[in-house]
Amino acid sequence: MNRSLLLIAGPSGSGKSRLTRLAAEAASALPFRLDDFYYDASRPGMPMTPMGIPDWDRVETWDLDLALASIGALLTDGACEVPTYDISLSRRTGSRRIEMGDATMIVAEGIFAIDALRPALAAGIDTEGLWLDRFRAANFSRRLTRDLRERRKTPTVLLRRGAALYRGEPALRREALAQGFRPVSMKAALRRLTD
Repeated sequence: MNRSLLLIAGPSGSGKSRLTRLAAEAASALPFRLDDFYYDASRPGMPMTPMGIPDWDRVETWDLDLALASIGALLTDGACEVPTYDISLSRRTGSRRIEMGDATMIVAEGIFAIDALRPALAAGIDTEGLWLDRFRAANFSRRLTRDLRERRKTPTVLLRRGAALYRGEPALRREALAQGFRPVSMKAALRRLTD
């Protein structure tokens, strides 16, 4: 059975998680949360923000090697153990087993999908990357609403972080396209998943 990886990238709040859930419902796809591969906040050498908290937007806070090893195991063996990460606690709280079942595609989403495309291709994984191209103001609003609802951090931290993410979106988009991602609307991404 041919299995592949579809990486969904986009700024925080762009709908990556929603698209991944819809993909699992509409196609033979297995959702895969790249955000579960963050390191614990207590890990030595974590990059820090001026606010004194880990800079979760830097790739050094994320375990690329473990994410790719897990994806590789899923594609070849059909199952693997993945960490369970609690964003509000900023640490891993356990692990869980996931299985491909009848799925022919892993749909992986997370802010660091951008950093996974070239290494996945270099590892011989059949991989495609899509960038969710959506309005920045809407991304800001969705992100803040979600983060407040889930009590991810204090409101002050969420507002400061949200403003920084808003300013950084154009550069993030340029980087994604340079890495080989294709910009698509939410509608076009859903169409790609159901084709």
